[in-house]
Amino acid sequence: MTSTLLLVAHGSRDPRHAATVAALVARVRAARPGLEVATAYLDHCAPRIPQVVGRLDDAVAVPLLLGRAYHAKHDIPAALRSAGCALPVADVLGPSPLLLAALDRRLAETDPALRGAAERARTGVVLAAAGSSDPAADAATRAVAAQWRRTRGWAAVEVAYASAAGPRVPDALAALRAAGAERTAVSPYLLAPGRLPDRIAGAAAGADLLAPVLGAAPELAALLLRRYDEARATAGALAA
Repeated sequence: MTSTLLLVAHGSRDPRHAATVAALVARVRAARPGLEVATAYLDHCAPRIPQVVGRLDDAVAVPLLLGRAYHAKHDIPAALRSAGCALPVADVLGPSPLLLAALDRRLAETDPALRGAAERARTGVVLAAAGSSDPAADAATRAVAAQWRRTRGWAAVEVAYASAAGPRVPDALAALRAAGAERTAVSPYLLAPGRLPDRIAGAAAGADLLAPVLGAAPELAALLLRRYDEARATAGALAA
C-alpha cells in the first residue's frame, strides 16, 4: 500500500504561488498515476496542515523548500506537532543535480544558445536566492552555485540574495563582469513567483538575461517523488 505524498508549501498572498504549487502537483500526479497527493500550507494559503493531516491514514510530508533553513528546521515540525501527528518528513529539495537541470532549463528558455558549451563558457550567472540568516543555509546556496559552475561550465556563478544580508543582484553582476564574463544572466533560485522574485527581477535590469523562477519544472516533480521515496524507505527501515 502506498502512502499519501503530503506536499507542504510555504504559502503566499500572491495568487501565483498557489497556482504554481497546483501545477507542480499536477506534474507529480502525471508522473506517478495512482499516487495520492495532498497539499498543505504553512501560511497565507489554505488548507493548512491541521486541516489536512486528520484525514490522512498514512502519509509522508514532503517540504516544498530548496534548503534547510528556518521553515524546514522549525516551522514544519512545529506545525505537524501542533496537529498531533508524527508523519515521516522527507528531506528538502536541495542540493540535487535535478535542481541544476531545472536551473539550466529555465535559462535555456531565455536563450536556447545557452544549451551549448561555448555560450555557457562566456556567460556569467547570478544565482539569486531568497536569503537566510542561517549560516548553514547560506553555505548550502554557495555550494549549489559552485557545483553549478563546475558541472555546467559557466564562465562564473555568483550568489545574490533578495533579503537578509547581501550581496545583492547588482553587486553580483559587477563581480561577474570583473571576472571577465562577456554576458550576464540572473537565475532566480526560487520556486514560485511572488514578492522576492519580483524584487530580483527589478534588480536585474543590468543583466543581459533574466530567467523565470523554477516553477512547475518536470525536474522538480521528479525530485519531489525522489524525496518521498527516500523518506518512505527510511521510515520502513526504522519500523523493521
